Amino acid sequence: MDWLINLFTNSDSIAHIVLLYSLVIAVGIALGRFKIFGISLGVTFVLFAGILAGHIGFTGTPEVLNYVQDFGLILFVYCIGLQVGPGFFESFAKGGITANMLAMGIVGLNVATMLALYFILFYNPEIRGGENVWNLSMMTGVLCGAITNTPGLGAASEAVNTIYKGAAQIPQIASGYACAYPLGVVGIIGATIAIRYICRISLKKEEQQIEQEMNENPHAKPHRMTLRAENKALSGRTILQIRDFLSRNFVCSRLLHEGHVTIPNRDTVITEGDLMYITCAEDDWEAISAFIGPVDHVEWDEQDVQMVSKNVLVTQPSVNGKTFGQLHFSSVYGVNVTRIHRNGMNLFADRNLRIQIGDKLVCVGPEDAIERVANMLGNEVKRLDHPNLSAIFIGIVVGIVFGMMPIALPGVPTPVKLGLAGGPLIIAILIGRFGYRAHLVSYTTTSANLMLREFGLVLFLASVGIKAGATFWDTVMRGDGLTYVWAGFLITVIPILIIGVLARLKYKLNYFTLMGLIAGATTDPPALAYANQTANNDAPAVGYSTVYPLCMFLRILTAQLIILLLYSVV
Repeated sequence: MDWLINLFTNSDSIAHIVLLYSLVIAVGIALGRFKIFGISLGVTFVLFAGILAGHIGFTGTPEVLNYVQDFGLILFVYCIGLQVGPGFFESFAKGGITANMLAMGIVGLNVATMLALYFILFYNPEIRGGENVWNLSMMTGVLCGAITNTPGLGAASEAVNTIYKGAAQIPQIASGYACAYPLGVVGIIGATIAIRYICRISLKKEEQQIEQEMNENPHAKPHRMTLRAENKALSGRTILQIRDFLSRNFVCSRLLHEGHVTIPNRDTVITEGDLMYITCAEDDWEAISAFIGPVDHVEWDEQDVQMVSKNVLVTQPSVNGKTFGQLHFSSVYGVNVTRIHRNGMNLFADRNLRIQIGDKLVCVGPEDAIERVANMLGNEVKRLDHPNLSAIFIGIVVGIVFGMMPIALPGVPTPVKLGLAGGPLIIAILIGRFGYRAHLVSYTTTSANLMLREFGLVLFLASVGIKAGATFWDTVMRGDGLTYVWAGFLITVIPILIIGVLARLKYKLNYFTLMGLIAGATTDPPALAYANQTANNDAPAVGYSTVYPLCMFLRILTAQLIILLLYSVV
């Protein structure tokens, strides 16, 4: 039985390391599925399983633990960057500016509350460094746990390891994170419910308001109709001339002229009495119908030319990032693209809209013409089943180089680095949004991105848990553990209540949208799940997706900036 004992005790053995990580991750994920009052800790329970393993003596060599931790962190934040990148800059459009400013207020107040509690509870002005620096590290971990942001914990841990490199003892800020996290999950949902009662909000009235807004201001989703051209001024005009005169975008995918169906293009001439099958934005159809002619009804499939409508999947890297206008679908191929399915949304096929790998185009035209378009766009489902690993690792290389670049800031004695978390995150966001310009295909399927992200996350959580386990009992149970718990609860609740009431009373934000905004500002999926269960609409998801990209970026950046900027002060 010596071999079995050696397997569990020899920390220098590769088999021991793999066994340790596998057990910690498997146990953590299994326990994370249990719900208390409908709330579960999910994959974050891997951290607690790691702490338990480290506390009872199952450890690995520091070099291996540090390597696995950093590799998991890089993979995790890079995949998050790829996920939020395409919508990062668009989140500031239209009403997103107000929502993002409110979310930034929550982020800023979280940091301000943490610093206030640190200087009140732990800071000793009579000493410099030492205990002050140690407590600042632990309170940064409490901050990350209070707003349930694991990437921020990773960034802060990496910054602490950089500063304490070679030291005998390193602050295990995961202990502070573990103290604050459970009440952080409860506090976010509890504060959201408290806002409802403080502001005396009626859920029924909020639902009616959303329905009314949707009726008054329809989104630019596709609307299809058949119009009879009865405006005599249109006779002899091309479709392009009509579109320019109207200053509204529309696609005419079929034209019935003198009993014959054709696929028109921008230069097709319209004659009085022609029937036009048009796709446009929903809030434009009345204006287009008033100008061209009344709505009519035609059984297009029963006409003399057989037209088909098919979905074509974009898988060809050479078309990634090109606009619809550049590809000349109607004039060259005789096919009209009426709408696009992207990430669960229906988009109108504007000629200035850029195509992305993974888009599903709804094409109308003769079957042989659609086949030519499909060959040009790829339409190979299997190609999307495989993540673009070369683009992922190219981005990681650039991200690490960028993260290690020293940045001199005024008043800071040592240069600041974005580190292994900030560098890859920023590069991933830029690649996710602008990668097509460098011919980089950053697309990965949702399942592939989630798999890589979760894999990196569990490696990181298991590593920090195992490392923190040896000192967790002395730090938390015999030290300032209870202080960390209630301090974390205040960090969670105070900013949400202040900004939530402000958003409701001053900006009249719909409560369901506000619930999603709070969940996005705290990057907390359980809070979003609760909001979706409460609402009978997609307003929470819209609010969440509007602020999540910027807040995730700020959470990761501020966590390490607190360490890097304040260490030289305290």
